[in-house]
This record gives sequence, structure tokens and C-alpha cells, in this order.
Amino acid sequence: MAAQTAQIKCINKQDRQNPWERITHVGGFTDKRWKITQQDAINHIEAGRWDFFVSVGGKSVWVVVAESRFGNKYLKTEADEGEKNNLLSLPECP
Repeated sequence: MAAQTAQIKCINKQDRQNPWERITHVGGFTDKRWKITQQDAINHIEAGRWDFFVSVGGKSVWVVVAESRFGNKYLKTEADEGEKNNLLSLPECP
């Protein structure tokens, strides 16, 4: 079964202004508004159930799972020529 695709349109962080603070939730809407934890999004990507992307400046960029040097998994976007912090540039989820 092929993975479903969803656009991430918003994020939540405990400290929005701190660029080193982890994203806690990602969200968007398809037929209804949705919001899941970053860990759930990581699990969905790794299990092949969902693929996520963001749209910045009219360009879609895939969201991937990365691992910090301390072994913590987190979400980031694939490299592109534009905005470095595609996820962090998204608005706050309600």
C-alpha cells in the first residue's frame, strides 16, 4: 500500500522564538483540520504510512526524519535552494 501524502501547514513549539527548541506538533488540513505530535509524524514516515511536505514560495519540499548527534530523531525538510528553516517558518497551529 502506498503512503498517503499530507501538507504540513503549521507547527507548535514550547518556545516559539528559540530556534533550538524541538517542534512538538505538526498540523494541517485535508478534509478536516489535523494535528499530531512530532513523534507520531516520525513514526508514520518511518513506517511508510505517510509522506509529509511543506510548501514555501510555491515550491513543495519533502519532510524527512533526521537524527541529531545525540541520537534524537526530529523532522526537517530536504535541502532546497530557498528557506533553510521551512518547518520553522510555518505559522503556529491552533
